[in-house]
Amino acid sequence: MPSQDFYRVLEVAPDAVSTDIRESYRKLAFRYHPDRNHGNPAASEKMKQLNEAYAVLSDPEKRRHYDLMRNQFGASARDRFRQRYSEQDIFRGSDIHSVFEEMARAYGIRGFEEVFRDFYRHGAGPSRDGRSGRSVRGFVFNLPFGAAGGKNNVFGTGGANRLIQYLLRRVVNAGMPQDGDDIHDVITLNPDFARTGGPWAYYHRQNSKKLIVKIPAAVQNNQRIRLSGQGHAGTYGGKNGDLYLRVRIRKPLLSRLRDLLTRN
Repeated sequence: MPSQDFYRVLEVAPDAVSTDIRESYRKLAFRYHPDRNHGNPAASEKMKQLNEAYAVLSDPEKRRHYDLMRNQFGASARDRFRQRYSEQDIFRGSDIHSVFEEMARAYGIRGFEEVFRDFYRHGAGPSRDGRSGRSVRGFVFNLPFGAAGGKNNVFGTGGANRLIQYLLRRVVNAGMPQDGDDIHDVITLNPDFARTGGPWAYYHRQNSKKLIVKIPAAVQNNQRIRLSGQGHAGTYGGKNGDLYLRVRIRKPLLSRLRDLLTRN
């Protein structure tokens, strides 16, 4: 990533207050969100720059250090800053995930978990607890001697040995927090409602209850709306999965009649 001034990236003044920094990040993150820029690598790169700039400027201590380097080194301040702060350090303690969750609830776009898993799947990136790697879900166990099937697996590859591996995994994972699976469904909206948006009554068949879903204005066909925690229940303290509703916009009556006549 080329050297970038964090204030210019976020389009705020050097004396901007924290609320201005958060609001500008929220506006720009929505503009460059990958769900709104499919197949646009420039937007993805811009998103990464925004994430880094916000993680620094939203943290008083990191921002103070960056300002000192900016006053001393000018355009090369970011490079100097990255010599002192690793990516893990930069994102540790950041509230980026809460900003993404707000956007996900308001506009039906993907939230923190999915976006950052896509952006940082090949390296160390931000996670909910500030550590490097993928988003933390429960606990991770490293079985000795590659018992999970790695190159150093001492159990071999025969049928009996595969059974031993399976039983070991069951024993290790027994009682550990397991997140619930996501649920995917489709809702059909008429064009007028899709244009204006508003509350939509949805019957959750798996949970036998009715939900009121906030449909964003100008929702697009095939757009997904995410309802956090409305998927299958987690076990042993794991969090619930999410419910994803894919929007289908019903064609106007004349268009449907025209399609029917064309097929016949």
